[in-house]
Amino acid sequence: MDKLFVQNIISLYGAKGKQWLENLPQIIESKEEFWQISALKSLGNHSYHYVLSGLQNNKAVVLKLTPDNKTLNKEAIALKAFAGFGVVALLDQMNDALLLECAVPGHSLKSYWPEREEEAIKIACKSMKKLHQAPRPQEGVFPSIDEWLAALDKEWDIPAVYLKEARELKESLLKTRNETRLLHGDLHHDNILAHGEDWLLIDPKGVLGEQAYEVTTFIRNPIPELLDSEKALAILQNRIEMMAALLELDRQRIYKWCFVQAILSWIWNLEDGLDTAYFRQLATIFYSLLPRQA
Repeated sequence: MDKLFVQNIISLYGAKGKQWLENLPQIIESKEEFWQISALKSLGNHSYHYVLSGLQNNKAVVLKLTPDNKTLNKEAIALKAFAGFGVVALLDQMNDALLLECAVPGHSLKSYWPEREEEAIKIACKSMKKLHQAPRPQEGVFPSIDEWLAALDKEWDIPAVYLKEARELKESLLKTRNETRLLHGDLHHDNILAHGEDWLLIDPKGVLGEQAYEVTTFIRNPIPELLDSEKALAILQNRIEMMAALLELDRQRIYKWCFVQAILSWIWNLEDGLDTAYFRQLATIFYSLLPRQA
């Protein structure tokens, strides 16, 4: 089993996570039997979920497992809300498992990095346009971006100048937004998979916010490869300019959201006891790119 995956599960879930890892072979076997799945094999590169592919009635399916039942249930609700708007289909669910449509051939948009960068941007934007046509759900089903951003108001081991800027930008951006849509919430290259001649999205979080927030996750990925590139700054700027044009968004709002989201991700990694170096570096870059009043 992937060493990083084991570390992540134990770091996040402690004794519960350790027990789940020990029981994983039996968990997989029970789902395999219940859903009558054959040819199950691990898809590798696990982060916080254990994902396998297999066949059910000769159709390719994906089995997704995690010790966090709440997270799985939230994903199931998001997949239902986005059904028909470019996400994989939810075929069935249990408390601790999801059975999903399998994207075929299934390679992610990360495979376009870095040689087909501009093509990847266009594919991501096309996917977002389709996704954001999903009807707005009833109040209370999904959190709003305001709830996520409340974390900025606490004290963190982050330079005071960055926290102050992020808090002020957050207030300004939330006050001046024009519309709110249901967003994916974590739309990066690895969550965009090839399916026939098209692309399907996986792992939606489901959060209410403006489109200019949605693009920020894609802009800062892949991690850590993007910031290892000598052209990182030019790539970040080109992505912002292209996505603003393709999605008809205010480029200045994207620059601001990129900084705020870098700080929020830094906070999340602090909360989870994960490495923060990437987001520290990213925050420094986006801070230097913030549009300043003359």
